Amino acid sequence: MAELAAPTLPNPNYPVDPPPPPPPGAAGGGATTNPIFSCFSRRPSVRVTTEFDSDSSVFFHKVSCKLLDSLAKLKLSFNNDHKGELSPPQLSFISQYLSIHYNFEDQSTLLNGSVDVGPRLQLRATHDVKAQQGEASVVAKLADPGYAFQLSSSFPSVGLPKATLKFPLGEVSVEEKDEEETKKVLSINGIAKGQFLNGLCTAHYVDDDLKLRYSYKDEEMSFIPTVSLPSNALSFAFKRRFGPSDKLSYWYNFDSNYWSAVFKHTYGKDLKLKAGYDSEVRLGWASLWVGDEGGKAKTAPLKMKVQFMLQVPQDDIRSSALMFRVKKRWDI
Repeated sequence: MAELAAPTLPNPNYPVDPPPPPPPGAAGGGATTNPIFSCFSRRPSVRVTTEFDSDSSVFFHKVSCKLLDSLAKLKLSFNNDHKGELSPPQLSFISQYLSIHYNFEDQSTLLNGSVDVGPRLQLRATHDVKAQQGEASVVAKLADPGYAFQLSSSFPSVGLPKATLKFPLGEVSVEEKDEEETKKVLSINGIAKGQFLNGLCTAHYVDDDLKLRYSYKDEEMSFIPTVSLPSNALSFAFKRRFGPSDKLSYWYNFDSNYWSAVFKHTYGKDLKLKAGYDSEVRLGWASLWVGDEGGKAKTAPLKMKVQFMLQVPQDDIRSSALMFRVKKRWDI
């Protein structure tokens, strides 16, 4: 049997033949695609959302698309009634640093802009072109995380700018207000929160009114009492979860003796049944949601959400009404 010849190794003293050039269009050769040209040549996806409310018998429409590889969004909103009459639309151009909203009905334009000046300083501005009014603010992030200082001033200016200090446990703001026609005073508002007795205590002070709120929550129960000073108005909310699908909520106002209760039962993620009663308006109601109530139509089956609601007045049962809302989205 003939012996196999040993493979011939390349001689390191001689250069190796270069590899053949890549074919046109392959990586490393041929013409390269300009990313800017690619953004303009690709057709943007269009999203159409339509919502109908039987209570008002009005269709709400929204058409939007993302531009420049999702760097900006263009949105057109309008509605029509049951006779088919269209309302003047609203056109919006929205990006990270600039937003333009134009209303065709009153021919007004609202501009919103922001720009970062360094890692800790941001400038914001809002301007109504037709009303010639707006607001400008400066936000400075302090060295410690969670702390920020903001100065806001309206224009045309009517007084001192509003100063706001934000910190991890709340915020405090100071602004100048007109108490009388010729007298200006400094108004101090703020909110503070902190852990107390295994719950969260919140104090909200606005225009000489103080609202104290305590919230205790565990896996099965929530208890939220609220008191307002100096009016001493007291109310509380109570929530009880009986399982992963059943939940009862109850609210009572001690001053007016008004109360309301809501029972909620969920069937999976996309089906929710709610029933409740409100003593202030003496109305009982029941509602059925098909699709996630708090989510968007995109996440619902068939990209559609439907709500049916039955309202039964206690004083006149014969005037009961069945209403529904439908929201549908198309991606083109």
